[in-house]
Amino acid sequence: MFGYRRGAPLNVLILLSTMSFLLYVDRVNLSTAAGPIMKELGMTNTQLGVAFSAFGYSYVVSQVFGGWIADRIGSRITLLVCGGIWVVTTLGMGLIESFSALLAIRFVLGIGEGATLPAAARALTNWTPVEKRGFAQGVTHSCSRLGNAITPPFVTFLMLTLSWRASFVILGVLTAVWVVVWWVYFRDDPRAHKGIRPEDIAELPAFRQISAKGDAVPWGAVIKRMAPTMIVYFCYGWTAWLFFTWLPVFFLHGYGLDLKSTALFSSGVFFAGVVGDTAGGIISDRILRRTGNTEAARRNVIMASLLGAFVFLLPVLFSTNFTLMLISLSAAFFMLELTIGPIWSVPMDVAPRYAGTASGLMNAGSAIAGIISPIVFGIIIDSTGNWTLPFAGSACLLLAGAAATMWIKPQRPVVEPAAVTAALA
Repeated sequence: MFGYRRGAPLNVLILLSTMSFLLYVDRVNLSTAAGPIMKELGMTNTQLGVAFSAFGYSYVVSQVFGGWIADRIGSRITLLVCGGIWVVTTLGMGLIESFSALLAIRFVLGIGEGATLPAAARALTNWTPVEKRGFAQGVTHSCSRLGNAITPPFVTFLMLTLSWRASFVILGVLTAVWVVVWWVYFRDDPRAHKGIRPEDIAELPAFRQISAKGDAVPWGAVIKRMAPTMIVYFCYGWTAWLFFTWLPVFFLHGYGLDLKSTALFSSGVFFAGVVGDTAGGIISDRILRRTGNTEAARRNVIMASLLGAFVFLLPVLFSTNFTLMLISLSAAFFMLELTIGPIWSVPMDVAPRYAGTASGLMNAGSAIAGIISPIVFGIIIDSTGNWTLPFAGSACLLLAGAAATMWIKPQRPVVEPAAVTAALA
């Protein structure tokens, strides 16, 4: 599979891809079940936006500290704890009886999911050759979008055959199975894995992890180098979170569709993202192999992706034709997701020793957007009744993000502190 032989590195990639799939199923199941939940709990659109954003408050904080923890204790233990939190909170969603309980569950879920992607980036840094990082990040994140695509019809099926509460219980049990497999199979250092082969080790970078009592993260240097990427990822995240949280409700109430049609059309849009994630990683890696230029492979692909998403989002603002709107949303999400492979490779390029921390900082930009964007969407809908107006802000931020990519410099890694450099010599 794109240069991967059968063996432990490929199995780890599959395991992390499965994690990304479940991660987003557990994250966006609320948006699919939002209609029945809003009706049962008597919620407004603004309250639903607040519930969506409750996830973001804890998510943004645990991003940075979760990445820092993964750099110190490794991805194996970090993702074991995170997975346990997903299981408990997903099962808990099936028991909520009030709006306040919903807020609490979403807040705790954000803690568990916050460290997940930085910890996965930490694992991929050790388990993936440099020239395959774009593909690895693209394919793992494409599986998260596959989770987005599968969730609407799957959860809708469970709701129609059982109940919305039962759907969360079933998803929680499936997540628990992954947690067990992860703990049994994965090792932080590939060389400590029983299934690793000499030819695999020869392709992998040197194992890098901060010792529990050793060097400190050079926060100032890492933040300075990652700041432009954080800004770009905030601009990306503003639009992405509208898709993740509001798309099924947009079809359900904005166009008056039934649950089955809502699930079908939402899945169609999210499947475009599955293709976009994988394609972005492949394109980025091919450019890197042909040119050896990380700036062209990362920054230029990100810029083109955001500009493309802007162009395809315009018909959503001005057209009343449902078919054109649906095609435009799918094309915009495809272009938006081309960003993922190259932008998640940037922390691995810039700070391989601190990849968890750097990835957490970057993803915090998107998490902050995830706090604000859903609430703004709900307030606009309740205030104006216009379901397309919130996308105008998305279009503006996509242009701002494309401009900000000019300051992303993946070819300039963080300079190691003198003490660390001496220790590694």
